[in-house]
Amino acid sequence: MERVVASDDPMIDVDRLRADLDADVVAAETGDEDSLRDAAAGAAALVVDVNTPVTAAVLDALDELQVVARAGVGIDNIDVSAAADNGVTVTNVPEYCTDEVATHTVTLLLDCVRTLTAYDRDVRDGGWGWERTRPVHRVRGQTLGLVSFGPIARRVRDQLRGFDLDVVAYDPYVDAEEMAEADVEKVTLETLYDRADYVSLHAPLTDETEAMIDADALAAMRDQAILVNTGRGGLVDEAALRTALEDGEIAAAGLDVLAEEPPAADHPLVGLDNCIVTPHAAWYSEEARDDLNDAVAANVGAALAGETPPDRIDPETDWL
Repeated sequence: MERVVASDDPMIDVDRLRADLDADVVAAETGDEDSLRDAAAGAAALVVDVNTPVTAAVLDALDELQVVARAGVGIDNIDVSAAADNGVTVTNVPEYCTDEVATHTVTLLLDCVRTLTAYDRDVRDGGWGWERTRPVHRVRGQTLGLVSFGPIARRVRDQLRGFDLDVVAYDPYVDAEEMAEADVEKVTLETLYDRADYVSLHAPLTDETEAMIDADALAAMRDQAILVNTGRGGLVDEAALRTALEDGEIAAAGLDVLAEEPPAADHPLVGLDNCIVTPHAAWYSEEARDDLNDAVAANVGAALAGETPPDRIDPETDWL
């Protein structure tokens, strides 16, 4: 019986994988290279969470490995090129939580716009006044800027249709005609920063996008801009964002992802009055977790049967 090692993470349902796969499925600590190599020795499949570092060194050491199944969308923790060099298939689950992440994005945005969390904190502290937070502006007529225009960004656009926003997007891999069909204007990144009142990040983390929201990008945004990130924490230079929030270069931020998770006690963004941080929870609903584990099992099962998994990552994909 082939061995499947799964990250000991609550989003991965090991019991379900055991029921769905004709394999020996074990949960293990996979948070660093050494523990991952030790746990996965002799394994035919790895099921990994976002914090599992599937590096070239790890892949070179796992001679029997056939497939790495990412339990989620992002694959920035997996060296896809090295996997291909070692004959290892990489899969993800691209759309199990599209609705959830889009809804979380909209929720963070509206919370920041209407300063709901700040109002709640003030009331808890004995306050009671509409004027006790930063200035609040009307949503209608504002401009939303989407950085990347994949399935989640498109769903965000759909969910916000009733708010009468102008919507622009930057994505070098999607043409203007396709965006126009969704009533979205394709713009350069510089134009997006200049025009957008709300900037929502949905890009994958790659060499091209790492720390793309740096001091220069933040300085180019409007003073009233709100930044929302439900993509990847590494898209943002967090020290630069703290400075921008403290100095009023932008108005607020809503973040579901950080560069290091969970954050250290002295993280520069946790605790700021104009920054909301949620615990990488945008993906979560009970239904999404069920869909995730069903898809992971299907991907691993196909790979171990010598078939092409439904969600195989093509290592020649342009954006990798």
